[in-house]
Amino acid sequence: MKEATTPPTFDSAAILRIAVPSPLYRYFDYLSPIHATTNVKPGVRVRVPFGRTQTIGVLMGTTSESDVPPSKLKHALEILDDEPLLSADLLYLAQWAADYYHHPIGEVLSSVLPPPLRRGRAAEQKGRTTWHLTPEGRSINATDLTRAPRQAMLLAMLQQHPDGLTADQLTDSEGDWRPILKSLVKKGWIQQKTEAPRGGHVDTDHSGETPPVLNDAQQRAVEHIVNASTQFCPILLEGVTGSGKTEVYLKAIEHIIESGRQALVLAPEIGLTPQLVARFRERFAVPIAVTHSGLSDGDRLSAWLTARSGESAILIGTRSAVLTPLKNPGLIIVDEEHDLSFKQQEGFRYSARDLAVLRAKYANIPIVLGSATPSLESLLNVESKRYQHLRLPQRAGRATSPTIHILDIRGQRMRECLSAALIAEIQKHLSAGGQALLFLNRRGYAPTLMCHDCGWVAECRRCDAHMTLHHGERQLRCHHCGAQRPAEKSCPTCSSENLIPVGRGTERLNELLAERFPGVGIVRVDRDTTRRKGAMESMLETVHRGESRILVGTQMLAKGHHFPNITLVGIVDVDYGLFSADFRATERMGQLILQVAGRAGRADHPGEVFLQTHHPEHPLLHLLISQGYGAFAEATLAERYQAQLPPYTHIALLRAEATTAELPPAFLENAKALAIDIGAIGVALMGPVPAPMPKRAGRYRGQLLLLSPQRGSLQRLLSSWTKQLSTLKLARKVRWSIDVDALELF
Repeated sequence: MKEATTPPTFDSAAILRIAVPSPLYRYFDYLSPIHATTNVKPGVRVRVPFGRTQTIGVLMGTTSESDVPPSKLKHALEILDDEPLLSADLLYLAQWAADYYHHPIGEVLSSVLPPPLRRGRAAEQKGRTTWHLTPEGRSINATDLTRAPRQAMLLAMLQQHPDGLTADQLTDSEGDWRPILKSLVKKGWIQQKTEAPRGGHVDTDHSGETPPVLNDAQQRAVEHIVNASTQFCPILLEGVTGSGKTEVYLKAIEHIIESGRQALVLAPEIGLTPQLVARFRERFAVPIAVTHSGLSDGDRLSAWLTARSGESAILIGTRSAVLTPLKNPGLIIVDEEHDLSFKQQEGFRYSARDLAVLRAKYANIPIVLGSATPSLESLLNVESKRYQHLRLPQRAGRATSPTIHILDIRGQRMRECLSAALIAEIQKHLSAGGQALLFLNRRGYAPTLMCHDCGWVAECRRCDAHMTLHHGERQLRCHHCGAQRPAEKSCPTCSSENLIPVGRGTERLNELLAERFPGVGIVRVDRDTTRRKGAMESMLETVHRGESRILVGTQMLAKGHHFPNITLVGIVDVDYGLFSADFRATERMGQLILQVAGRAGRADHPGEVFLQTHHPEHPLLHLLISQGYGAFAEATLAERYQAQLPPYTHIALLRAEATTAELPPAFLENAKALAIDIGAIGVALMGPVPAPMPKRAGRYRGQLLLLSPQRGSLQRLLSSWTKQLSTLKLARKVRWSIDVDALELF
């Protein structure tokens, strides 16, 4: 790592080296703004002319010379900040990430800034605007407004929220609410208030709860983290589901806060963030900032600024939070470190987990990577002595690990996708007062719609994929490109009306369970049912209250949730991961099985897990169940070593797509030839081949895979190759991207 240095200042005559958000792999040189009088430092934003427009860039440094003749250099238009928004260490992290992932530095730095700062807004917080009822508005009976139903709806909403509603809360209502607000303001029924800046999503309310007593393993883990709190120390915290990893995080963060430093906590998905935030707010009487893509631009800016200023002692966020500035960082935690969501899959394709480790190293602070099912990469780092390994081998409190059973469904009579044995087990647990969770990682009603008479299948017109039937809306939707259309009532090929759904999704499973268990509360949790803000929290609350006794869901339910009354988990189909063409499918299958199984038996009642499979004799499945994740991961690592696949080999994927089928393979062939000309020493080039889904969203796709046992060899090739790809004749006719350490190959 480079040593941190004090950013240099410079005078107004210096040439500014600016990182501009563009697809070009370089800085751009500008003269200082005309009439500039103050010295500025790297990390400030600069408004500059760029082509025929203006844009906001970040100052990276100065130079006295430029490759561009002085007479052709343009003046920057405006220095937007008095002091750097981005510190030297964050600029270095961004530059390292741009170099390692081979992405333009300007676009990397643009992703570091919240959207308002990218647009040139001042780096300051604004007060929060809310709408409240006036005394006259409180006296109105909303049900009397029969001729103005939308005014009645908004009035009723405000009557239910005496503390007022924000713009974000009102956005959830149907249609455009702004004209209705104006009408109610004009009538004198509501009024607008602007609060003083409060650091968006920062809360100091807490219950002052008494923390639970830690068991021996938890206590040892906390002491280890605390003892390492003044140095870089990567720690893999492996704990079985329900072992109290979050309690270890909380206790370690307590020490960090007492020392006057900040903690950064990364969670893999937005759905996990609210419950994590609630847990932290119950414990700590300090400002806590939250950031993720589901927040408004204003709230994200407020969280960014309070984290940067040090006002927020804790920052909780998803992937992009890893690049948020912190005034005095003391600890980084990556929860569910194995999760694929930490890898950005488009644009700047970085791994938040890996950047978090680098950031901790640069800040000389510990980082904790927590998981019940660690990634093979992290386990190899433990084996190589790069990471320390802490274990929580048992569940916290009196909870015990669930018993896992394999249900052999070969030749069994099935009720749709449920065996008679699983239905009987669900009934048994419900009768005993428990709750059940049924896991099926396919949303919708059925994966496709087929004509029973001629075999026609509903296909996406823009992708090489079948359309998924969503029965409730009578819609066909493509889960790859988002296209949708009404479901056909008759076959477009033979005109038959004998159209049948093929396969099962969560919607169909929910329907089956409602028929089989009438009167039992059922809740379905998937992307379709949780789109509206607050929907997931509302659903899960019905589970905690006991109103919903059966949960049906996708992997959104697989991790992080605590359901104390669930005593049965049924995994409807485990076979998808046993024979996939993706070499990572087995690892993901094992992780998902144990994560889902971990929702059962988390309180005083023992849990049971049932896996339906047509391959009950599969050796890795038996190894996972009989000897646990450690033995399973060890066997999977041995397979990877024999095949020389990641994590023992380092990979990068060049993807290309175009509107015509012949362009991607032609571009990739040229790219391969270029790599050979440069000298692909120690790097194997495999392909080009069509992507596993050759056509998606109307574009034809191909890919070229690069593998090397040495990371350095791969990076040396990529450094020269990536910059020259844009010079290829076909580069302007295709969309292409580089994905270093790609996780999605198929």
